[in-house]
Amino acid sequence: MSARTTSQTNQPNSAVEQSAAQFASQSAAQLGGGAVMRRLLRLVSPLKGFLALAALLGVLGNLAATAIGTAGAYAIAGAFGYASVSVGGIVTLLLVLAIARGALRYGEQMCNHYVAFRLLALIRSRVFGALRRQGPAALDGKGAGDLISLITSDIELLEVFYAHTISPVCIAIVYGAAVAVFVGSFDPAFAILAACAYLVVGAVLPAIISRMGAGSGKAIRGLHGRMSSYVLDSLRALGETIQYGQGERTLAALDERSRTITREESRLQRSQGAGQAITSIVIALFDMAMLALTCSAYLAGRVSAVGVLVPFVTFIGSFGPASALAALGGSLHNTLAAGRRVLSVLEAKPAAPAVEGRDPVQFQGVAMDGVEFTYGGGEPVLRDVSFDVPQGTIVAIAGPSGVGKSTTLRLLMRFQDPQAGSVSISGRDIRTIDTADLRRMEAFVAQDTQLFHDTVRANLLIAKPDATDREIEAACRKANIHGTIMALPHGYDTQVGELGDTLSAGEKQRLGLARAFLHGADLLLLDEPTSNLDALNEAQILRSLDAERGTRTVVLVSHRPSTTRIADTVLHMDGGRIV
Repeated sequence: MSARTTSQTNQPNSAVEQSAAQFASQSAAQLGGGAVMRRLLRLVSPLKGFLALAALLGVLGNLAATAIGTAGAYAIAGAFGYASVSVGGIVTLLLVLAIARGALRYGEQMCNHYVAFRLLALIRSRVFGALRRQGPAALDGKGAGDLISLITSDIELLEVFYAHTISPVCIAIVYGAAVAVFVGSFDPAFAILAACAYLVVGAVLPAIISRMGAGSGKAIRGLHGRMSSYVLDSLRALGETIQYGQGERTLAALDERSRTITREESRLQRSQGAGQAITSIVIALFDMAMLALTCSAYLAGRVSAVGVLVPFVTFIGSFGPASALAALGGSLHNTLAAGRRVLSVLEAKPAAPAVEGRDPVQFQGVAMDGVEFTYGGGEPVLRDVSFDVPQGTIVAIAGPSGVGKSTTLRLLMRFQDPQAGSVSISGRDIRTIDTADLRRMEAFVAQDTQLFHDTVRANLLIAKPDATDREIEAACRKANIHGTIMALPHGYDTQVGELGDTLSAGEKQRLGLARAFLHGADLLLLDEPTSNLDALNEAQILRSLDAERGTRTVVLVSHRPSTTRIADTVLHMDGGRIV
């Protein structure tokens, strides 16, 4: 057995910062608004039928609303003798149009929101799937609060796009064309003015208003994410904050972050308010232009009095869909910023792409050959590392902190792939082994055991969902945790609290070991498995590992000579080399 590595200082914080920077710099984060909307539209394909129905109902509903004013204009013209109309017929038509408007509006909103909320559920599922595919490497350095903000509020904001953007754009185009054709039937000049008005209000103004608040939406989403992380970290460290008298300092920092968010949101609100004012002024100017144009056409003899009243009333009541698009120019900032953050997760490439469809492998030992690895372009962590771990042996890796021991285990688990060299199981590069098969063969116990806010039993069953009570108890006895569990108020059905807060560090570590034993993997990878244990518990667990000798292969990282003493071979890392 041989092994080599290079001298370097593997500082976890640096690796975390590099990973976080990599996460934040995904291509989607740099996309323009149009590109973000196009990518978000691709997700609509499963529900495009409902979206088309929403647009159709929206067009009909807006035409019904406009027709109410148009019918009223005909009634006025008839009252003054300029048109021959039936008062009873007009009243009946108005009632029908009003009822139709309400029903069509309801149908449009129902379809839009059905599409939106179905898509939000789909996007959440895809985000979780993407995070799972990207694995632990993608999450290193990503604050829990920031992830929670992304999965909850960022995805919720996409409802504005799916329910209040896609169909309104379609509605504005089709409805605007229909109204322009109608008023143009009185005089072609009316159609030209109407088309110009809808184009300016529905397209030019949103672009201008969007530029007025450019950058604010992205900044606000990032600030909210960082605020969530800060609050979550502060709550978790509440005891330390009180102990060291840092409460006032923490509150001051929280206030400053709140003020920063408020300033950005106020800036965005001001731009939105200015946009609404500009839109109202432009619409009023177009209304006066249409009035002047209809009067001019009347004086020129091109239209009758009906040709003045009806087109003008229809036109001034037709800006609803276009003005809704103008309002989106400001409100979409937050939505597009949220879309960028969501797309950056959905489109990020996994650090170790999953492999499927390969034949199962029978475990016959693990090896590294000439492995080189670097976190995010920083200093090399591992360089030309080579060693063999025969089947059924126990190998320990010892040495000071920061020399790449934990990184070695992560590469063996294929959380990431090396930049050079290979990691192999049974002589096959693990990049060619089916990922599910690889997870079946391996079990990894990290330095910090992650527990769910659930029962002890549920936290164990994640390793083997179909495990029997006898198998669970046997695994817990090996980890010397069965007696402790039975002393809990409800035994294996006791809730462990958020992140296992009701348990000590040593108890959580032993539960992590019990998970590994229950999984029944051929290869156990243990990172400081006894660091939080007293001598008695350590001795019991070491006896359990020793009993697995010959039937299970173990690679463990430890600073404790008492732990490494059970190993068949100890690889000492010092100064970046195995000596």
